Amino acid sequence: MAIVFVLIALLVVAVLVTGNWYVWRRLFRDTTKGPGAVRRAGAVVIVGGWVLTVGALVAERGGAPFWLQQVLAWPGFLWLALALYLLLAVLAGELVRPVLRRILDRRAGTSEAAPVPARPEPIPAGQGTGRGPGGVPGDGAPGDGPAADGGASGPQEPQEPQNSQNPQNPQEAPAGPSRRLFVSRVVGGAAAAAAVGTVGYGTYGVLRGPRVKRVTVPLAKLPRAAHGYRIAVVSDIHLGPVLGRGFAQKVVDTINSTQPDLIAVVGDLVDGSVKDLGPAAAPLAQLRARHGSFFVTGNHEYFSGAEQWVEEVRRLGLNPLENARTELPHFDLAGVNDVAGEDEGQGPDYAKALGDRDRGRACVLLAHQPVQIHDAVDHGVDLQLSGHTHGGQLFPGNLVAGLANPTLAGLDRYGDTQLYVSRGAGAWGPPTRVGAPSDVTVIELASKQA
Repeated sequence: MAIVFVLIALLVVAVLVTGNWYVWRRLFRDTTKGPGAVRRAGAVVIVGGWVLTVGALVAERGGAPFWLQQVLAWPGFLWLALALYLLLAVLAGELVRPVLRRILDRRAGTSEAAPVPARPEPIPAGQGTGRGPGGVPGDGAPGDGPAADGGASGPQEPQEPQNSQNPQNPQEAPAGPSRRLFVSRVVGGAAAAAAVGTVGYGTYGVLRGPRVKRVTVPLAKLPRAAHGYRIAVVSDIHLGPVLGRGFAQKVVDTINSTQPDLIAVVGDLVDGSVKDLGPAAAPLAQLRARHGSFFVTGNHEYFSGAEQWVEEVRRLGLNPLENARTELPHFDLAGVNDVAGEDEGQGPDYAKALGDRDRGRACVLLAHQPVQIHDAVDHGVDLQLSGHTHGGQLFPGNLVAGLANPTLAGLDRYGDTQLYVSRGAGAWGPPTRVGAPSDVTVIELASKQA
């Protein structure tokens, strides 16, 4: 097993080194004429970026002082996103490169095929007088010699070649960078601009706060009196070294603006200890809903001290559902711990949360990971609310996340159980989202009897 782990680690390192060398080559080596400051600066930027990324990850996981985590997190995690999109942009540039070269080659060929005006040859002395032997007009036209212009009939000075740089073949003398260098600079510049723009816009999308998404979910067992009941679902806020108190306040304000009947926080609230992030989570005390706010753990709570955070959210006014259920006026609301809690003996317990309930009543289950849907189906749950996937967060991460989860985002059905997966409000690692916008979802329950 250890050998397999080492081989996988070596493969990952080899892929990273190769990918970064390729980015350096296309952006710095191929766009310069020779070794120099630009190439060295490019190497420093790439290597330094990865040093910051590794430092940010180690500091967060190793419990370094929180100020150090904050110092390293912004540049380190942003570089992680930028490196991804630089690689993708450079790869996309390989499709453009031959097309641009072909266009330039064709234009150059057209220019070389154009007719060049002939220059008159120098006329030796005694010729071009326009007269044949004996002063009789010859074959030349009158006035075609230099005497016709009033000039002397002596020897003429030969003219300079038009292009003194290459007198042997003046038409091939380059007037600037070679076409290959020009194409590399255009494609490299466009790739860098596209990567920076993508990461910049994706980061702005996270920092401005989540947008509200509304979804109607019909439940067969829901009584008519509960038709239109609104549950605000928020997941994956990920308060930490990057997203702090200000971001938490935006999330709280967005949730409260929807005026929900109930608020469900379905895990991955934090990335850090209560000591470091307690002040950042303080705005959660402002959450307002007619039937209260409820919380279940996500896998990141178990990296951050789950027991302490359960007590902290309870102190802030949220109701933790640790493998527990509460009976609301028109349906049951249950919650189970995340599967990451199994390592600490605090994993999900569906029998405890759902075993003795009245199956004639509708049931909504809060469970952080979509993979928990299969147990929900076995226990007759009507609707499971989850997060965890971030919708992939950074394209093409959605392709990987889609393989690891039964549903990546949105509403899906498994037998008689429906599953809704939120993309989440925050971000883990880079505070950036591309192709997976953050959201707070308002689930409006609909009764089929209405």
